[in-house]
Amino acid sequence: VQLQAYGGGLVQAGGSLRLSCAASERTFINYVMGWFRQAPGKEREFVADIRWSGGSPHYADSVKGRFTISRDNAKNKVYLQINSLKPEDTAVYYCAAKLLATDPKYGSWGQGTLVTVSS
Repeated sequence: VQLQAYGGGLVQAGGSLRLSCAASERTFINYVMGWFRQAPGKEREFVADIRWSGGSPHYADSVKGRFTISRDNAKNKVYLQINSLKPEDTAVYYCAAKLLATDPKYGSWGQGTLVTVSS
């Protein structure tokens, strides 16, 4: 599946953004969708994921209560609503897809969208 993430930008601390990821396949509904991020000089880290039904989302502890992942299977899209942004949220955000929830690896990745949070 091909993925394209967009919606990043420059925002002040405390602001909000909604990132979107569009998938190319009609079988999008079968995939577990995830968001990851990579800050400058740091390794890529998990942010959130969501199963095909939209239920049981998981979040990294660092974003719980501020980030919300959701998906619209009819539109082949997954979203990441980011609220109360902090400078440490500055990163390139990637969406990813995998078929099996039990598989630790994601097989498909989007190109990333940059989020920059100013203090």
